[in-house]
Amino acid sequence: MTTLTERPHTAVLVIDVQNGVMAPSSPNRADVIAHIVQLIDKARAAEVPVIWVQHQDEELVPGTESWEYVPELKRLDTEPLVAKSYRDSFDDTVLESVLAERGVGHLLVTGAQSDFCVRSTLHSALVRGYDATLVADAHTTEDLTEYGAPAPEQVIAHTNLYWSGQRAPGRRGGIIKTADVTF
Repeated sequence: MTTLTERPHTAVLVIDVQNGVMAPSSPNRADVIAHIVQLIDKARAAEVPVIWVQHQDEELVPGTESWEYVPELKRLDTEPLVAKSYRDSFDDTVLESVLAERGVGHLLVTGAQSDFCVRSTLHSALVRGYDATLVADAHTTEDLTEYGAPAPEQVIAHTNLYWSGQRAPGRRGGIIKTADVTF
């Protein structure tokens, strides 16, 4: 269990599911978004916090269409929005304080991209004392094979395999499918 003993709650983290990040070439794009919608609906019904993380940089400029979340996902005004400029959702953001305010010690992580912001955030969460569970069918990445990366399907599969056995002293990683998530 989490080493953050005063934080018994779980939150859903939705990372960078933005128009400029969710490339048309992202594998299972529609299914991944649908799974995130299902997970958000389950969390809201159970009054589990949903925390939105939104990347900004020279390509994802605040206020532009590419910076906006995909239209299928609707954030409620009561749900925190964490702006970030680095791959790790904790680096130079308010994420830690948002989680602390809600007593969160366990994260269910979704979003994009599997091999960048999702993976960086998972590692950072575990190092910081959180339990961090990757929702195996609710993350994706774009095709970067032209730069020497494996095919996106392989990146996703490897990320799931890699994180399924992840653990640290007093903390655990792991994966779960959307259908198996209960609150």
